[in-house]
Amino acid sequence: MRGKINSVARKQQINDFSGLRYGKITPTDIDGVIEYKDRATVFIEVKYAGARLPFGQRLALQRLVNDVAAAGKRAIAIVVDHDVHDTDDSIPVADCKVREFCLCNETVWRPPKKRTTVREMIDEFLQAV
Repeated sequence: MRGKINSVARKQQINDFSGLRYGKITPTDIDGVIEYKDRATVFIEVKYAGARLPFGQRLALQRLVNDVAAAGKRAIAIVVDHDVHDTDDSIPVADCKVREFCLCNETVWRPPKKRTTVREMIDEFLQAV
């Protein structure tokens, strides 16, 4: 099944980026990326119940969105909240609520106008592509 984790044990391994510091810059991760038909890209970052999105990660996502736009494609970065307390349980990302998003060529992150799931926001974004 596509989109399913093949090895939960491998997914739980921690990447140690401590040897990759460049001044104040260290690597960040992105929880999900959808490259859609060479026309659009969706970046997804999942946070637990309102956990802070670090400044560097926010900036990296915003710049990635704008880089994709500079290549003539549409892009969006979406930050979503989950409330799955048990770390042994999977997070159904499609059903998570969107906290905020950033569209290509915008410098502002904003919340959705109404309570929106990740699936709903991505579907709406891709329909406009």
